[in-house]
Amino acid sequence: MMIERHLFSAAALLALSATAAIAADQAKAVKRPTIKSNRWQEDWSVLADPALRTRPLDSLKYLPLSSGDPGTYVSFGANLRDRFETNNAPSFGIGGIERDSYVIQRAQFHIDLHLFEDWQVFTQFEDDRAFGKSSVGPADADKADLRLAFVSYSHDFDAGTFKARVGRQDFAFDLQRFVSSRDGPNVRQSFDAIWVDWETGPWRFIGFVSQPVQYRNDKAFDDTSNGDFRFSTLRVERQVLGTNELSAYYSLYQKRNAHYLDGSGDEDRHIFDTRFAGSSSGLDWDLEGMGQVGSVGDKDIRAWAIGARGGYTFEDAPWTPRLGLQFDIASGDRHPGDGTVGTFNPLFPNGYYFALAGYTGYTNLIHLKPSITVKPTDNMTLMAAIGLQWRQTTADAIYVQPNQPLAGTAGRGGAWSGAYGQIRLDYAFNANLTGAIEAVHYEIGDVIRKAGGHDGNYLGAQLTFTW
Repeated sequence: MMIERHLFSAAALLALSATAAIAADQAKAVKRPTIKSNRWQEDWSVLADPALRTRPLDSLKYLPLSSGDPGTYVSFGANLRDRFETNNAPSFGIGGIERDSYVIQRAQFHIDLHLFEDWQVFTQFEDDRAFGKSSVGPADADKADLRLAFVSYSHDFDAGTFKARVGRQDFAFDLQRFVSSRDGPNVRQSFDAIWVDWETGPWRFIGFVSQPVQYRNDKAFDDTSNGDFRFSTLRVERQVLGTNELSAYYSLYQKRNAHYLDGSGDEDRHIFDTRFAGSSSGLDWDLEGMGQVGSVGDKDIRAWAIGARGGYTFEDAPWTPRLGLQFDIASGDRHPGDGTVGTFNPLFPNGYYFALAGYTGYTNLIHLKPSITVKPTDNMTLMAAIGLQWRQTTADAIYVQPNQPLAGTAGRGGAWSGAYGQIRLDYAFNANLTGAIEAVHYEIGDVIRKAGGHDGNYLGAQLTFTW
């Protein structure tokens, strides 16, 4: 009898130990969400567990609205980004501004309402300032305004997941070469849109119609969109060869009163894009090609671009160095006056795809960029690169971001545009505070020098706080 009692006690202790281990594993598995660039993608419902509310103001990150449904809650958050920039040659000094030093500031506040697991109402306000900037454009400053305000629905069915969003929102594709949320400049890009998404197995199908928001800095809450500018897309994605990504999409870009060096008028641009990206055994790659046809005014459009990035990471080496190589080419207009506009339209480009300095845009371009990236610590990333640039055709201009032609360069000089060196350091102080420093030196080619330009030096230092 005593032996049986000991056996029973031992079994009970083992059961309790197993239960405790499972509970500990479950506690470890449930973690606080990470803060994302798109704040509406965060899910703070895990804070329904009081044990995870360990930081100040967590009561505002998760404010329950139903005692019986942890998925019904409201969450508040904020972003603050300040960046000091100095540039001795905006647009290579062509256009009247020789040197500019200033601070740009982006302040955002959002309210994220979740209802019954499937519904979300997200609202974000933004105030963008440019202190001391000589020339302030639509991407530099925007007095307090409504940046995002949409209703979304998401539901899991047996066959897949359905998602839809209606309202002012943002979206970005892939490396954001051509469709981006424009995080580099001060004012991010938003769209008044209807978005539908169906995901099943390795497939994802996306469709949306949108009117890109046009920014004004005259007074608060004056940003608008209208039918003069429309962007609509049908996109399909599939995971192939494991988790590698294959995608293709068709877009219709419509803009009234568009202007190019060789044509102007109403623009109807049909866009066809395909991309393949992935990684394997330390090797990573991202290949994308885009073709554009249509019309602007009474002229035809025939334009194209190809972008490629690849690299190899030495995962077992100190600082895990990555050797990278980037190649980009975008068409220009080879024969002005022939009735066809060959100038590539980069759509909604990422402001830091090449460098934060913004010296060149993704138009009439050949770009080759080797780089090396290292991580001296888990919180620090250091990148150094050299960029070599040519024009795709000397008949068209050299372009600065996003797609502005440099005066005095179209049809003049050779193909060589110049070369630049770039160094960037990113550091994460903690989960809420990050910093970055970037320096760029650009040695211009003869065509820019003869047009009145000079070499460029850029320095930017940034701090970003998120809550």
